[in-house]
Order: sequence, then C-alpha cells, then structure tokens
Amino acid sequence: MRHVTINDLARRLNLSASTVSRALRDHPDISEQTKERVRAIAAKTNYQPNLIAQSLQTRRSNNIGVIVPEIRNSFFSTVISGIEDLAYESGYTIMVCQSDDTFERETINTRALAANRVAGMLVSVSQETADFTHLKQVLAQGVPIVLFDRVVDQINAPKVVVDDFNGAFQAVTHLIETGRKRIAHLTSAGSLYVAEKRREGYEAALHAHGFAVRPEYIIEGGCHEEDGREGARRLLTLEKPPDGIFAINDPVALGALLYLQDNQVMVPEQVGLVGFSDNPNAVLVRPALTTINQPAYDIGKTAASLLLDILESGTLEHDKTITLETRLVVRGST
Repeated sequence: MRHVTINDLARRLNLSASTVSRALRDHPDISEQTKERVRAIAAKTNYQPNLIAQSLQTRRSNNIGVIVPEIRNSFFSTVISGIEDLAYESGYTIMVCQSDDTFERETINTRALAANRVAGMLVSVSQETADFTHLKQVLAQGVPIVLFDRVVDQINAPKVVVDDFNGAFQAVTHLIETGRKRIAHLTSAGSLYVAEKRREGYEAALHAHGFAVRPEYIIEGGCHEEDGREGARRLLTLEKPPDGIFAINDPVALGALLYLQDNQVMVPEQVGLVGFSDNPNAVLVRPALTTINQPAYDIGKTAASLLLDILESGTLEHDKTITLETRLVVRGST
C-alpha cells in the first residue's frame, strides 16, 4: 500500500501542503476549523510521517543544521530552544554550530553540516560575512536554508526577522520623550540587515522629532560588550558628549553602561541608555536596562516551522519573510 503523503492530504482538502503541515503541528496561524479538517482526513487515511523513507529517498538525515554567531549570547540560546522544541516534536534533531561572528568559521560550519547531509539549515549570518558563496552552494545542492535575525538580501531564501526599524524608532523616541537632546547610536560595522534597519529607525526618529543626525554620534564597532565599552569611550571624548545612547543590542548597551559607571557618568541622570533584545542580564545590572524586547523563542520556532514546511511539502517560497513585533521595556537606565 502506497504511503500517504502531505501532498496527498493537501490535494484532497484543496489546501496548500504547507497549510496541511502546519495544521498537523497545531501551528497558531492555522484556524481550529482547518486543523480539525486536516486531522480528520489524516486519521481516515492513516497518515503517518515517514521520516525514514524521506531520508532514504533524499540520502539525507533527519538532522537540521543551525548556525548562530555565538551560543553564549542569551538571545541566540533562546532562539535555539525554540528551534529544538519544534524540531523534536516533528521527529528531527538539530546540530548547532557557532561561527564566533567570523566568516571563516561560518564557512567551515556550513561545509561540515552539508557533509553530514543535514535535511536543511537555519542560519544567522556572522558580522564579517560579505561573501555568500558558501550558502549559495548549499542551496544549489538542494539543501533548503531559512535565514533568521541576521538575514541578507543576497540569499534567495525564506527569512524570519523582527521589526528592527520600528523597535529602534521606539527606543529613540523614548529617549527624546525623557528629555534627551544629543542621542548617540552604537552600531555595527559592515552590512548586517539588523544594523541597517536599526540605524534607519534611529535616524527616522530623530528626524520625526526635529533633530539632526550628527555623524560624530554614530559609532560603528561590533556586537559585543567590549564594543560597547569602546563606543562609550569614544563618545566621552567628544566636546559635547551625548545625553542619550541607543545601542544595537543589549551586550553593547551593557558594555557602555559599565564604561560610563567606571568613569563616574551617572545613568540615567546624565546619560539615558537603551539596548535591544531584552537579554536576561538587562535586569541584573543597576540600573536595570531599558531595552527593546524581541521574541527570541518565537523567532526560533517560526524559523523551524518554515524549514519543516519546506521539508515536508517539497515547496520553497524564496521571497517569504515573516516579521515579528517588538516592544519597548522601560527600566531604570532611562
């Protein structure tokens, strides 16, 4: 007897294969009525995911490769939790690699995962990555990729992001509403999507409230705590140091906070400070860090769901981008 597939169910129900796949995984985007229809036909036809058959047909494993810039960053570790939970429920395991935010290690990781015949990859690119040949080669081999958080337009693959522009706009607007007039931005060098969008949001908020964008207040560095320290040091050397700082992420903001405190600059009395991501460490420092919350677990789960849709339906929506919302979390640093 022929094995019933996702595509068989989709044809009988006049639905897309990805909708059927999500309904079987109880995805919140699918209505209860549709889920009930899918479950009923799946039970009637004795549908069972045949992962072993899929693996033999494709000569690929039931492993999903995950590449993140760094595992120690709580944002990415939470993303990984979201990925792993959904993958496990669907009969897949994950193999996690960290690029250490370097192009060289990202390339090595990508090739190693491909050599292990992973079914697909979930990738957040490194800060250094400007050449995407390694990822394009994986796609050419028929291995699907879903990009998340640090995405790039040069790769024709589905993407999961947050509304970085609006999050930055909220952050800077909040600093302005608390009376700050000289607002700096600690950002990343290179062409990271998140850096570009957050910088655009920063500049748009200044313009919207009648402030000029001052180049000396935009410091390009990296995405780590030491970059925040160095950025704050450079800002304090200015003739008119800023009275507000918006950082690209929480590690950078925390580095800036520590440097300011080490140099007797009072936060928030003299300088208001806002981060991005809502890192657990944001509530452990004093003052606690005002930040933009981005739903890390949901990012991971959504990215995994997109990849599983591709693996189970055999269809790929190259231009699909899912954008999740952010929210301002006000704490003591402003």
